[in-house]
Amino acid sequence: MILLPAIDIIDQAPVRLYQGDYHQKEVVGQSVLEIAKEFEAMKAQYLHMVDLDGAKSGKLENARLICQTAQALSIPVEVGGGIRSMDTVDFYLTSGVSRVILGTAALEDPAFLKAALKKYGEKIAVGIDCKDGKVCGSGWLVQSDVDYLDFAKTMEDYGVQTIIFTDISKDGTLAGPNLDMLKKLKDAVSIQIIASGGIRDLSHIQALKELNLYGAITGKAMYAHTLDLKEALKLCKEG
Repeated sequence: MILLPAIDIIDQAPVRLYQGDYHQKEVVGQSVLEIAKEFEAMKAQYLHMVDLDGAKSGKLENARLICQTAQALSIPVEVGGGIRSMDTVDFYLTSGVSRVILGTAALEDPAFLKAALKKYGEKIAVGIDCKDGKVCGSGWLVQSDVDYLDFAKTMEDYGVQTIIFTDISKDGTLAGPNLDMLKKLKDAVSIQIIASGGIRDLSHIQALKELNLYGAITGKAMYAHTLDLKEALKLCKEG
């Protein structure tokens, strides 16, 4: 299993939120690039970045900073947040980013998702962010009536190869990932699953690893020092 350290960005600054609440924001460092370089030095295999301003506005808000960071690293970077047009997909994927994550757009604009998949294939991932089992969009602010398992199956039918699953109620809480929902997801589809939200310590990494997932994202646990990234990376690479 690969482990993807996360950098979420608001107003050019690295931050963490609690349960996706923009009002519960904590700045976690001085420089996005410095933090990214630290993760690279610790031998992270992939970096996960989110433009939280973009997720809310649907526009490129922190994209230049994200691309500058991606270009400065030797490890691949995936980006989510506000990617709702082919121009934005093109911009990221021609500016150093390895994979883009469609969330709201995948939910609301299947034609765009299909076009992006046709053009870029495995470089397009889909974020399944859910609350009470229902998929959410617009920076987690809008809840749909679409069941997360049904949505995942549809994404697989479209040819999506990677999904990032987040139970919003777990995000930023350090209360542990939703293993039950993740197991159901793993049983429902055969595509790559990246788990996000709730990781606190190595026991949670081990539990996700035992589900035989493709990857996991960690954010707050690193910044709150309840998870040592080096130890977590080592655990992920074992066996």
